Amino acid sequence: MRALAEVKAYADQHKAQVVLTNRARHASELASAALADGCELVVAVGGDGTMNEVATSLIGTSGILGLIPCGSGDGLGRHLRIHGSVRHALHVLETGLPRLIDSGVADGHPFFTAAGMGFEADIALKFNQLKQRGFLRYLSTSARMLRSYQPQRYAVTHADGCTELRAFTLVVANSDQYGNNAIIAPGARADDGQLDLCAIPPITLFNSASLVARLFTGTIDRHAGVVLRRATKFTIERDSAGPLHTDGENYTAGKTVSFSILPASLRIMAPRVAHQAI
Repeated sequence: MRALAEVKAYADQHKAQVVLTNRARHASELASAALADGCELVVAVGGDGTMNEVATSLIGTSGILGLIPCGSGDGLGRHLRIHGSVRHALHVLETGLPRLIDSGVADGHPFFTAAGMGFEADIALKFNQLKQRGFLRYLSTSARMLRSYQPQRYAVTHADGCTELRAFTLVVANSDQYGNNAIIAPGARADDGQLDLCAIPPITLFNSASLVARLFTGTIDRHAGVVLRRATKFTIERDSAGPLHTDGENYTAGKTVSFSILPASLRIMAPRVAHQAI
């Protein structure tokens, strides 16, 4: 990892310990052990998957999540203005303020950036099997799968009623973006006590370019056919069981998937300048 040498040097200066993960969910185990040892600040160095594992162990505790984003998307890091150089992230650890943000739960699995089903869950499953990742590899993998993907039918239930729709992909977001500045839920905030659902309509030759452009300009909410809802709970029915992702990590879920919010449940070190803006 390109950040490792710089992080180790910083840790040595501050008499902190750096421990490498070697299997799935290992970061969660290490974070829990750090809390048990009395650590107040537990730092995740990596992408959204590593962040998710560490943050999951800190939900509802007095522990503070430190984040050094260096993955392929870094959705939460970008949302909270932590993303950038390793030096910037280390500066946030020293000068930032602990913020309370929300945690989402999808089918029992915590998430902090976004969870979803449909095309994005299928892509996450395929992408996680690749030996080499990165934004360009994500785009090329998506392009290949796009040719054969079929939209699915969903029934979305929340406090204000039920919406039936066909969607190419469906996301429930805690922050405003997937990562790489792809804004899937404009206006969403990680500390507002709400979840934001965005359902993208079936992709055609006529709407694909416009949808991609609006995704990266933060205007997906203005595209015809896009369904947006905001609530504290969603229950989503689909035709059959299938993939579900939480912050890019894959699970198999049933026909009915429930999403809920745990307000103000995670402490994270964030830049002081973002204290009022997140």
